[in-house]
Amino acid sequence: MKSAFDGNGDLLRQIGIFSATILVVSNMVGTGIFTTSGFIMAELGDPLILMLCWLCGGIFALCGALCYGELGAKFPHAGGEYVFLRESFGKPMGFLSGWISLIVGFSAPIAAAAIAFATYLFSAFGISPGGVVPITLFGVQVANVSMTNLTAVAAIVLFSLLHYYSVIAGARLQNVLTVSNFVLIIGFIGAGFAFGKGSASHFTTSGMGTFSAETFAVSLIFVSFAYSGWNAAAYLGGEIREPRRNIPLALVIGTVMVTGLYLLLNAVYVYALPADQMKGAIDIGARSARALFGENVSRFLAIAVSLGILSAVSAMIMTGPRVYYAMAKDGIFFPRFARVNPEKRTPAPSIALQAAIACVMVITATFNALLMYIGFTLSLIAMMTVIGMMRIRRTRPDLAGAYRTFGYPFTPLLFIAGNLWIVFYMIKSRPLNSLFGFATIALGLLVYLWFVRRKETRTDFQSRT
Repeated sequence: MKSAFDGNGDLLRQIGIFSATILVVSNMVGTGIFTTSGFIMAELGDPLILMLCWLCGGIFALCGALCYGELGAKFPHAGGEYVFLRESFGKPMGFLSGWISLIVGFSAPIAAAAIAFATYLFSAFGISPGGVVPITLFGVQVANVSMTNLTAVAAIVLFSLLHYYSVIAGARLQNVLTVSNFVLIIGFIGAGFAFGKGSASHFTTSGMGTFSAETFAVSLIFVSFAYSGWNAAAYLGGEIREPRRNIPLALVIGTVMVTGLYLLLNAVYVYALPADQMKGAIDIGARSARALFGENVSRFLAIAVSLGILSAVSAMIMTGPRVYYAMAKDGIFFPRFARVNPEKRTPAPSIALQAAIACVMVITATFNALLMYIGFTLSLIAMMTVIGMMRIRRTRPDLAGAYRTFGYPFTPLLFIAGNLWIVFYMIKSRPLNSLFGFATIALGLLVYLWFVRRKETRTDFQSRT
């Protein structure tokens, strides 16, 4: 294992177990938990099935975290799924995971979360964001400019600069934001049950509502989007101290904490609102606060939500660039993105690339309909990663590692089966979103082949000269 800095221009091991766990929590607690329960209720129509859906999502996430913990202990390097899939199936599969991370795993969620942050911020202080100014090119609208979008872009740029400036400073701010948000949410849950004007009768089942295997599986896409981030610590494997111990611990502890938090938050939502008022509500957190405490307290919750979302923005900005850095180090991405700033010891070009893509997405708003697409595509990659873990167990027994997956082989098999179930019903019920997911993978393969061809051409030219 490397020391904190080995003098070869690599990343530093500066992140301890607390910061790694906080990173997992902050990557998970973002826009999903504050926006998706209304959509899930619209699909399922029953509060008890809604709670079951969130519990199943937590179990799947925990199974994934247990499996990723073994991979993180075996390969404690920057890059997460890119490294894991590269080691299990080779560079093409590794590149695909990195490609998906760049397009839909980080940039789009950063953009969406930044806009949600700006929206909640204006709501909390009663500020009108004003109108939207459309930008057209050759008569076609290509972008929208508004105070909300500009605030979102400012948040992305500010936090990208912060994480460029210092890993330690970024991690410390991350810790403060996440702990503060966690305390505020716990306070909302406790106050909601103790003093809120809710009703336990809202938990009464309505006779299975519109439940079916298909609607439950589709609802799990929303849930998996909210739980996404349980693998965050694995992406910073090259910067976590004692990685073979701390990566598995951070993944499991963070996932368990968030699962408990999500179940309690959804219980508060149900306690505050009957099922028919929850259905389709995007601002489910704010509606619940108004029902429990009135208008004034709902503003307080809006502040808490905006802090939570800002924490998620920061965490994703910190995590994503390590994937592109690792890909470039392997020679299957532009060499510029393998560089580390010599003074700050951060992957500055990768941070800038991600910020630029996210800002473009904010202005063009192309990510609005991507939630299902993101969930579907990331489910495929996570499933393949866990299959790869089982393959490594069989083909490379020399890589024993300090940690082995609890409950093996049932834990990975449950995770794989759950994701296969989701993917099957997603293809059946949302074929267009699934098509976009497969198209992204196909485009990634073409890009990979271009990089390989480019590298071979350059090597051939150098050998002849």
